[in-house]
Amino acid sequence: MIDDMQTVPERLVAFLPNLRRFAISICHSRELADDLVQTACERAILAADSFVPGSRFDAWMFRILRNLWIDQLRRQKTAGPHDELEEARDVSVPSGEAASLARMDLLEVTAALQKLPDEQREVLVLVCVEELSYRDAAEVLSIPIGTVMSRLARARKNLAEMTGISFGEKRSSDTKRGVA
Repeated sequence: MIDDMQTVPERLVAFLPNLRRFAISICHSRELADDLVQTACERAILAADSFVPGSRFDAWMFRILRNLWIDQLRRQKTAGPHDELEEARDVSVPSGEAASLARMDLLEVTAALQKLPDEQREVLVLVCVEELSYRDAAEVLSIPIGTVMSRLARARKNLAEMTGISFGEKRSSDTKRGVA
């Protein structure tokens, strides 16, 4: 748990992996994500006075990073076309058949995740990967909590369809209520 007495730069050091993971998920490029994270850290340090101790540091940082990304997308629209950077696929796994299959599954899920619409991918990453609550994700994305829930449901459904995941006939929630 993060101590409320920690400064923003101290909190940033511990939070960098999460911030980078979210940046990669929204911009599809490790190099671009690193630049985005660096700029977000600079902004956070310069705006450290605006962080309210006791509030969610992760939500504050995700909002800064997302706003920077939106600004960059707007600049790109006015700047014209650009070349796409190749996706880095340097996942390190132990050798063997199981590792090869796991890597193939990971690549399939990664490819499917990138095919999701931006609004679904953002919600999925914030809630399922970064473990933000629906309320915190809604705050980061500046949308109602109901929109977070519907986008997340659509993202999960679309991801399952693209990866061939089948949920079968019975859902766990039906079983829990005694419905068979």
